[in-house]
Amino acid sequence: MEGGSPDRVSLGSRAKRSSASSGGRSRAASSSVRKEFVRKFVDCEILTANLEDWLCNTDFDVPFTLKELQDFDYALEAASFQQLIRMPNALHASTSEAVEAAAYLAIEDFLHASSKGLWERFWGQDGPMPFSVACLHSSSSKFYPAEKAIASGKLGGLCATALMLKNSQQSRGKWDQILLLSLLKPNLGSLSVEGDRLSSLSILGEALFFALHVLLWRSLSRSTTVLHDPTCVFVLLVDSQYGGVLKLEGDVYRLNYDMNNVYESATEWIKTHSKISVSPVNCIWNKLGNANWGDIGALQVLLATFHCMVQFYGMPKHSFEELATDHHSRLQNRRTERQLVDTRMNGNGMYRFQQRSVSPEIVEVEEESGKVESEEALRLEVGSVLWLEESDWQKGYQINEILSDGELPIYNVTPVEERGREFFLYVGSSPRHLELAHEDMNIWYHVQRQTKILNLMKQRGLSSRHLPQLIASGRLIHSGTCEKPSSSGNCSHPRCGTPILVTAPSGISVMNMVRNGIFTPDEALRCCHDCLSALSIAAAAGIRHGNITPENVIRVSSGTRRPYYVLIGWGRAVLEDRDRPSMNLMFSSSYALLEGKLCSASDAESLIYLLYFCSGGAFPELDSVEGALHWRESSWSGRLIQQMLGDISAVLKAFADYVDSLCGTPYTIDYEIWLRRLKKTITSDDYGKEIDESG
Repeated sequence: MEGGSPDRVSLGSRAKRSSASSGGRSRAASSSVRKEFVRKFVDCEILTANLEDWLCNTDFDVPFTLKELQDFDYALEAASFQQLIRMPNALHASTSEAVEAAAYLAIEDFLHASSKGLWERFWGQDGPMPFSVACLHSSSSKFYPAEKAIASGKLGGLCATALMLKNSQQSRGKWDQILLLSLLKPNLGSLSVEGDRLSSLSILGEALFFALHVLLWRSLSRSTTVLHDPTCVFVLLVDSQYGGVLKLEGDVYRLNYDMNNVYESATEWIKTHSKISVSPVNCIWNKLGNANWGDIGALQVLLATFHCMVQFYGMPKHSFEELATDHHSRLQNRRTERQLVDTRMNGNGMYRFQQRSVSPEIVEVEEESGKVESEEALRLEVGSVLWLEESDWQKGYQINEILSDGELPIYNVTPVEERGREFFLYVGSSPRHLELAHEDMNIWYHVQRQTKILNLMKQRGLSSRHLPQLIASGRLIHSGTCEKPSSSGNCSHPRCGTPILVTAPSGISVMNMVRNGIFTPDEALRCCHDCLSALSIAAAAGIRHGNITPENVIRVSSGTRRPYYVLIGWGRAVLEDRDRPSMNLMFSSSYALLEGKLCSASDAESLIYLLYFCSGGAFPELDSVEGALHWRESSWSGRLIQQMLGDISAVLKAFADYVDSLCGTPYTIDYEIWLRRLKKTITSDDYGKEIDESG
């Protein structure tokens, strides 16, 4: 647990975990030996004294990352939690039995409300909740409802509150039915602030004592309930306002069951064969005794409870990753309700900008002039079949889906004669349209120039699964009789001569992944590697992309065991000094915005902005080149971008620093070293084997 303000204090002031041995099991002790061991293991003070020096000099990891808590928070947006018994705020200032009794009742109600809300949210509302709550009495090790224990005068002996599995055959709870335990520890929130080290150690020692007890009893269980992970247990530490989570993991079959040295055996097992995680202590209840369900303190308790429920009941009907994606659709609905969705804005909530001629000047496009689709393109719909004429053959493509992540549509199509394959199809403007709207060149870059670049790549032998492949290009065959004067001319039909480009593969854009909340840190690493691979191959042939945006990177999952990324949208590629890259206030490099040209690191800089944005980085409202340059300067100098990417991976942070050092210089990017480092960072063996470094 980390130190800090009263809202975020800590029991353990350091941050390193104990090492869990990865070796095999020693010979397992018999159940009778383990049972006798448990009967002798009764004094938490002896265990705490044995662990005191080790606890003072050991740092612990946290059980949950901030990203996990954020995703869990999104998944709980539609969940209902209602604590009816308020937590007495005066517990830390009073020793009266009435206040202590009210606190136990409140903790019971809090655990009941937590498990009930999680059950209904994730497992559905069919049937009764299979969990109950009871308090543990220290002298008898029996479980009683708090109200019954208080009425029978047993309040003084209560030592913990347990969330348990219901068992109709047992009138009282059993240790092996415990999902999690909660310990009521007055003044928990003030211990680290006041520097009360001994009290902190006492609380940690007691929590480990109870956690190990639960693991030992699980090993003795004869229950038919199959635990999905019997080697892990959570203990909640709470007072009347604050709370934290301790997680203990370990295989108790590796414990040396020495009956003459019970506490020494337990101490040695904790030090060498367990993994301990301790969360920060955060505020759970406000001064009125109401739980702050959406704050970090309550969220980490809820997430611990969720994992405990998964242990006993398996994965729920709806994963919290799946439910978290609903947040983005609700956010879009809210924006629509508030009329924040503007047809002049693109998918990023930014105004569309359009380059006219070769000047780097940025012009805001009004709604009327922003409709760049031609009259004939607007008639295309799902199910339509387009016929393409190339050289001396014709081929038909049926539209499966119309993708409009960017300013111009891309069509997901299937060849009429090859129903099992899918491609991307681009439709340009007819020559008649270009003559009437000569100032609009976006569609020309979208189709004709991209066709030129992909043909050039093909001629130069560039091949990689991270680069798009040209499948076909030609002219649209319109309905009716074509009366063109020659093979290269056009007739009077509005679609005659319309250029068509077909590429492979097809996939989902990174922008769409961000909207759906599925662009994870692992995806960011994979995306960076695959885009760098594409840039490396193109740069070796003297081609730079010049228009890297979330709409121009797709994730391909069809027809492959492991998904991969492809860098598309090469219409703005720079081949020579007179070529001008796309000008995008969010993703263009600083050099491109200043000079209207690319330096050797410009594409890598744009990739950094893409990863920053897609990983949740905030952009201000950019309405001018000056504002965009100012944001870049302040963000790099303040290390905002590096810190954001560092939360994903140290290698991304290092790569951002490397790119920053090259921006605006003539020095080339050393792609190979970063491709190797990114490959090593992707941890899964199978995943790593799929990485294509060279193309």
